[in-house]
Amino acid sequence: MITEYQQKLRERYLAAVVMSAPEPWQPVLDRRTPIGGLLGIGFAVHPDNGHDLVMVVSSDGHGLFDAVTGEKIARDRDPDPETSTPDAHPDLTCPGLGPIAGVPVHIAGLFTGGLHSTTPDGWTLDVVSPEWPHDRVILSADGGSHKGPAGGTWWHVFHSEYSELRAAGFSPSGLTLAVATSSDLTLWTRPGLHFDD
Repeated sequence: MITEYQQKLRERYLAAVVMSAPEPWQPVLDRRTPIGGLLGIGFAVHPDNGHDLVMVVSSDGHGLFDAVTGEKIARDRDPDPETSTPDAHPDLTCPGLGPIAGVPVHIAGLFTGGLHSTTPDGWTLDVVSPEWPHDRVILSADGGSHKGPAGGTWWHVFHSEYSELRAAGFSPSGLTLAVATSSDLTLWTRPGLHFDD
């Protein structure tokens, strides 16, 4: 039995249509990059330009994407079976590739683990399931309270209707938002953060 408050919250989520993320968030490329057999994702930083990188672990190997441009910058179709999935390591990491070769990358997804759910400047990401097993990804600027109608201080930015949600969250920098399902990767990015001293 759910409370009246929970029922109203459920109805609010069900009524919210998928909408664009608000400014300053911008979709990367066409938003969804198809990746069959996606198992999990993790973040790293490009050593040369400082861009957020997204490492993808799938049943077809490992890939590395620039989270600002969406460009695939490295691919390993045949990773070492001993380290090809994060469950082979106690802290759920896989070795990086390309410009981050050998650097351990924490992977969130099918083998658990998690991504950041908040940013340093107050954005929050929640995954809700008012129609389980279909997950909805909610981006909010109100600390996660989701008050009022969608599009005010919270946005329903992704609906996992056809594929299983693997991971959703922010990069450690707070400049990239990623949603990974068993079949695709969706990225949003925004300009750098500047805090007054």
